Amino acid sequence: MSRYIEPTRMDHLFNRMVARLTRLGISLLGSRILYVRGRTSGEWRTTPVNMLTLNGSRYLVAPRGVTQWVRNLRAAGNGELHVGRRVETFTATELSDDEKPAILRAYLKRWGWEVGRFFEGLNANASEEEVQAVAPGFPVFRIS
Repeated sequence: MSRYIEPTRMDHLFNRMVARLTRLGISLLGSRILYVRGRTSGEWRTTPVNMLTLNGSRYLVAPRGVTQWVRNLRAAGNGELHVGRRVETFTATELSDDEKPAILRAYLKRWGWEVGRFFEGLNANASEEEVQAVAPGFPVFRIS
């Protein structure tokens, strides 16, 4: 069973605002517009994401679980990240659950104010066991 939290009306409004600013070239704490090909249509699909940089590697985390962008990225294996007119193509590698705790903790430390409610009470100070227990519900991709 895969975890998915449907966006609320406020989520849609917030995402639209972040996307608009990012398209203008204003990245809010690492925001990017993710472009990934639809797994059935082949058309470009877009959504704002937070790119996390940790120890020289970059990651995309799906705090709401197995969303459409996650499914499309799994199928495509690559995509583009946009900020204003800057476009970066990338290849994505999904991480195993054992690799996720440090990344999820760093993600919560940076964006917990924004996405903390999706983590069901977990925060950046949670124990290793607590983070490991929820890791399967949070897809994480290393991008290069």
